[in-house]
Amino acid sequence: MKFIDEAIIEVHAGKGGDGVAAFRREKYIPRGGPSGGDGGRGGTVYAVADRNVNTLVEYRFARIHRAKNGESGRGADCYGKGGEDITLTVPVGTVIANAESGAVIADLAQHGQRVVLAKGGSGGLGNLHFKSSTNRAPRQFTRGEPGESFRLRLELKVLADVGLLGLPNAGKSTLIRAVSAARPKVADYPFTTLHPHLGVVRVDVNRSFVVADIPGLIEGAAQGAGLGHQFLRHLTRTRLLLHLVDIAPMDGGADPVHDARAIVEELRRYDESLYTKPRWLVLNKADLIPAEERAPRVKAFVDGYIGRRRRGRKSPSVAVEEPRVFLISALTGEGCLELTYAVAEFLGMASQQQAAKDEAVHE
Repeated sequence: MKFIDEAIIEVHAGKGGDGVAAFRREKYIPRGGPSGGDGGRGGTVYAVADRNVNTLVEYRFARIHRAKNGESGRGADCYGKGGEDITLTVPVGTVIANAESGAVIADLAQHGQRVVLAKGGSGGLGNLHFKSSTNRAPRQFTRGEPGESFRLRLELKVLADVGLLGLPNAGKSTLIRAVSAARPKVADYPFTTLHPHLGVVRVDVNRSFVVADIPGLIEGAAQGAGLGHQFLRHLTRTRLLLHLVDIAPMDGGADPVHDARAIVEELRRYDESLYTKPRWLVLNKADLIPAEERAPRVKAFVDGYIGRRRRGRKSPSVAVEEPRVFLISALTGEGCLELTYAVAEFLGMASQQQAAKDEAVHE
């Protein structure tokens, strides 16, 4: 099934039922008094996160969702029935925002999390609420209130611990196939990956993490070029980015350092928080480099990468932290085990630090 990660829908809560003006009429009770009941409340529209749902595809075809109206009140003190609520089931990781203002209504990041999208209108009051010592036969009643209506944008951001980014054909899909059970398509042409893939990497019995593979990025992605910009949002929830670089490009005129810096610049233009996220360099396709040339090739790449970062800073005297670098071959599996263990260790330390922060806040 095609990965659907965005949809625009309309939600309409039910209108509250009207109250009624009625009087008690029974034999031998000439002055029964008011007996008009209240109207029922309108149905409310909810959204709930469900881990068994993977895409927003059904909301591409069912765009309008209406809850039932409440019934009007009746005589003999009968209240109207409330309108039935409706619940929209969405994948875990769905962000719901107002399509007009862009204001975020909810971020459903946990299974079972539930939120009100549109509240149903209150029912009107019957005339039995208006009786008093001076008004024994009231004819007043109130109408039901209209329900809320909104136009909403549903946006799915996949929940992954690690995100893969890089140019098309850098080897991202090959890597996720090598370290997990995910089987994205692999081919020798650009943009083989058309939608995100998730893979669970099992390091040992008690340690695992989820890695996300998105379509490759190209220069100008932040302005809409290529395919990857449509899915960069999926990397915002990750705790670590693995930047895959083709260290042995088939095109002799290609410059891996320039290409790597171009991808980093696209991250900065797209989202500053994504740009500042922990990011490791993973130099792929080591199997194409003779063993004696690997160390010099890696050193030359890192020196060029760091050097260009220094030249791009306003203050050259400020130290630039050297990125963590791994040389692997996703095709043969060389270096992949060391990479996965390092990632698991990093994520474990990050979880411990977050737990300590949360404990400090509670104290």
